[in-house]
Amino acid sequence: MPINAMPSALSDLLHLRQTILPKRLMAPGPDTEQLALILNAAAHAPDHGQLLPWRFVLIADAERAALGRAFSAALLERDPTALPEQLQQAYEKALRAPLLMMLVVEDVRGDVQIGLLERVVSAGCAVQNMLLMATALGFGSALSSGKALRSSSLRALFGLSQHAHAICFVSVGTAQRGKPARVRPDATQYVSYLSTKAL
Repeated sequence: MPINAMPSALSDLLHLRQTILPKRLMAPGPDTEQLALILNAAAHAPDHGQLLPWRFVLIADAERAALGRAFSAALLERDPTALPEQLQQAYEKALRAPLLMMLVVEDVRGDVQIGLLERVVSAGCAVQNMLLMATALGFGSALSSGKALRSSSLRALFGLSQHAHAICFVSVGTAQRGKPARVRPDATQYVSYLSTKAL
């Protein structure tokens, strides 16, 4: 690809990426080669000190039921009066999207002088790289979080220590249907210039 065509291609890719709800992500998911491309894209994220403070935990099909039970248990932790249908809905969240993984950030890995916020920023860059690669391969994707990530049942399932933070789930699959691109904020809404005149 000519070097002057790259900005246009990247811009197109950025505009194509959108969140598709996990319940609308169907098979087929990435094959072995495509999964490798998606996972390896994360390695190009900025990583001060080369700490690799983040990791991704893939949830295989055989483990979806265990994750579903953890989701149901997490709901009961928050609401002991949860109805059976609500518990079932929580369980079914584990069955969505052919590719499902969880992002974990460690706050003590490597140089402890590099704070948690910087580690989370690095993790966010890693996730965005993966989402863009998934988009380039023709897949839909989504990030999902929620109170279940802080539950004792889910932390126990993933064997998370007190220094490990479950950030979000990443879902990838074939979009059941597209959706209109949403209006993105203009740069003027989130960019300003430093001014010392008022000091």
